[in-house]
Amino acid sequence: MMTPTTSEEQFKYQSGFGNEFATEAIEGALPVGQNSPQKAPFGLYTEQFSGTAFTAPRWFNKRTWTYRVRPSVLHKPFRQIENNWLKSSPFDEIVITPNQLRWNPLPIPKTETDFVDGLITIAGNGDSFAQVGMAVHIFACNKEMTDRFFYNADGEMLIVAEKNRVRFLTELGIIEIDSGEIAVVPRGLKFRVELPDGEARGYICENYGAQFRLPELGPIGANGLANSRDFETPEAWFEDRDGEMAIVAKFGGNLWSCETDHSPLDVAAWHGNYAPYKYDLRRFNTIGSVSFDHPDPSIYTVLTSPSSEIGVANCDFVIFPDRWLVAENTFRPPWYHRNVMSEYMGLIFGQYDAKEEGFLAGGGSLHNQMSAHGPDLDAFEKASNAKLKPQKIENTLAFMFESRYIIRPTRFAMETPSLQADYYECWQGLKKNFKA
Repeated sequence: MMTPTTSEEQFKYQSGFGNEFATEAIEGALPVGQNSPQKAPFGLYTEQFSGTAFTAPRWFNKRTWTYRVRPSVLHKPFRQIENNWLKSSPFDEIVITPNQLRWNPLPIPKTETDFVDGLITIAGNGDSFAQVGMAVHIFACNKEMTDRFFYNADGEMLIVAEKNRVRFLTELGIIEIDSGEIAVVPRGLKFRVELPDGEARGYICENYGAQFRLPELGPIGANGLANSRDFETPEAWFEDRDGEMAIVAKFGGNLWSCETDHSPLDVAAWHGNYAPYKYDLRRFNTIGSVSFDHPDPSIYTVLTSPSSEIGVANCDFVIFPDRWLVAENTFRPPWYHRNVMSEYMGLIFGQYDAKEEGFLAGGGSLHNQMSAHGPDLDAFEKASNAKLKPQKIENTLAFMFESRYIIRPTRFAMETPSLQADYYECWQGLKKNFKA
């Protein structure tokens, strides 16, 4: 059997969020009418990949049947390896501060660093063992994973490409994202990473809680925001490749590695609804006010991980894309705010309208529960005195990981030279305008 290559021909996708998919890389490899026949076609092994309990309600149940060259149990024992800068719950390295925090972009490593070794944790909350909360990581890498594979047993990963393309070769197909696109890799799915442009950087939300899903639209109705059909899931692809290889697992907050004599990306066919997917953030259908004032930023929610309290998210993924501003008699940038939710923001490209200086692509900011934040001095003056005609915000894309829990920075995040010690000064010029 020939080993497929990673040519452009393999970037074939099936559209629709959460749909049941059926796909095969070899014609006839997918059994018809039966999930686990006594003998699968072509001598393949049958293996179910479950993302929820077997007894979860049908509308919520996530599982995929795979038909693979070798079963996943075929590997040597795992051993714990060094974590480097990758951290996990309980995120109690340091005392948490209520101060507003902002970071410059982390540099691309000078030494050879692959995706796994290039993971750096900025902050997090909750408990991966209790399956609640989330973590924020930055990845910066310049080396491809050839004979090394990775999976995360602690949570699903929402990956935001910021600098250059990132190609994920997974058990269920190939996904490639560029700046302005996201990929979501389910908990437990094995993959390796290629770098078509030689190096890459981006953000990761590691979600310990309920799986990301589309938010309810309420009075908006049936259409708008992120539409289901614009999410893409890869078609079957596999490699039948032998050799000395390693599988790295994130399990219980630690990294573990084991030896294997073949590529685990050997699924020749699969059907189900537990699979990776990608989304182009430029397809988001932005909705806003056409009279006065502007809606809460929740109107920009792409995906949500709900908590046990209705309407209060374990984690929301929110974006601020190109859009028209037309509201009358309205201060148009985000207003000054104190929030019960905690907000980590990142910039993918362009300029964020409430922070015209200092908030850079690849950087980030953290405004925790009840920590005041809002436009800097320049943004306030400009917006307060602007002529209120229709205005198009263009060539910008910022995002936010928002959580109901305090997001706790790591020691690295508080000690790195990328932390802006003078961030607070952007508000210090705001003067008293009150006149009785």
